[in-house]
Amino acid sequence: MREIITVQIGGAGNAIGDAFWNVITHEHGIDFKSGRFCGTSQLQLERVSVFFNATASQKFYARAICVDTEQGQLQKLFGKSDIYRPENFVSGTESAGNSYARGFHTDGAAILEDVLNNIRREAESVDSLQGFQLIHSIGGGTGSGLTALIMASLVDEYPDNLISNYVVIPSEKMSHVVVEPYNAALSIPSLVNFSHLTFCLDNEALYHICSQNLRISTSTNEHINHIVALTMSGITTCLRFPGQLNAGLRKIYVNMVPFPPLHFLIPGFAPLISPKQQQYNKGTVSELVQQIFSSNNLLCAVDLRQGKLLTAAGIFRGRMSPREVDQLMTNVRNKNINHFVEWIPNNIKTAICDIPPRGLKMSATFIGNTTAIQKMLKRILDSATAMYRRKAHMHWYTGEGMEEEELTDAFEQLKELIDTYSRSAADEMDEAQGETHVSCAFCPKLAGEK
Repeated sequence: MREIITVQIGGAGNAIGDAFWNVITHEHGIDFKSGRFCGTSQLQLERVSVFFNATASQKFYARAICVDTEQGQLQKLFGKSDIYRPENFVSGTESAGNSYARGFHTDGAAILEDVLNNIRREAESVDSLQGFQLIHSIGGGTGSGLTALIMASLVDEYPDNLISNYVVIPSEKMSHVVVEPYNAALSIPSLVNFSHLTFCLDNEALYHICSQNLRISTSTNEHINHIVALTMSGITTCLRFPGQLNAGLRKIYVNMVPFPPLHFLIPGFAPLISPKQQQYNKGTVSELVQQIFSSNNLLCAVDLRQGKLLTAAGIFRGRMSPREVDQLMTNVRNKNINHFVEWIPNNIKTAICDIPPRGLKMSATFIGNTTAIQKMLKRILDSATAMYRRKAHMHWYTGEGMEEEELTDAFEQLKELIDTYSRSAADEMDEAQGETHVSCAFCPKLAGEK
């Protein structure tokens, strides 16, 4: 059944993972607390084994490994729900202290073998393993350092399986840790070399969605995690339900990634509007297409107008006409042709699932591979190099056994990634590289027109 194993790493990874399981258990008719099926349709169980295992007594549990170097976050999940298998919790005795070096060289390395043993047990229990889904942040020590170790081991042991990462990217405006740029920069080589699909999530964009789109006066982590969970649910819809135009994890990889390093994707979701705005919403496919191409609905603080789209995908849920969806998506490309690369002629993909998410008649999830992501990558590079010029905080890393060359090599790989994205649009861009285009491509009015 093309199963997927989920690995939740660190505080952020386990919090987002918990929200994800909360969303998809409801979609599959499984009670989140007990793990028992209480749905109304057999369609809910048709592909439930992609993410869930079932016991002999028809009790379902998540195929998830919950990992952290400290026990605090895991204790919140342990006993919260019966969908979590107790032996799939792996924790250390001490926090990684927001240091990549501790997550990679010391504290994380101490629990790596336990993590891999749990993954092996789950992998051996499935019929046809499709790949791995890793949820983590690269701003902290565990999510960056330990994740790099786990990914390297997965590539060695399971070379034919795909690895997709849902990554929380640190933002200057929402930063809580001084050394986040170091951790993020050190994580880039492992993401470039070992990940096949990297979905970038930005706290800055998520808080903007809460305040501007949803009109939530005081945003909490629960609000943000739920938005991410809805988007993850949309991306994995075609893996979990039958549909008119279906797509698997490998199909997404083949269609979205033109060259192996260029797999850093921007996700988005629609509708993301407040309850008061819903009464003015027409609830049409045209509105969904308009919204998913709007920067206000992207989960990463990137402006699509400041780069070129290599590829884009729209995953639609609900009763709708495939012909209408295809026509609307094609119209967006035709009207904004200057913001798509010319050397990939058919670079928009669509998928449709008849089953809508809970509480909505229809929804759409966006996945974009855009050269505009250079801005986010440059932000990480500039912040990290600014500290490194003075060797600020480096003793916390070298003291854990890390060599300075690891950081300088990470800088070089980050620069190379930025250059690769830049060159991918070079044939169409003006001689003045990086010139800002001021046309209104992807504005709501354009995207919604037929």
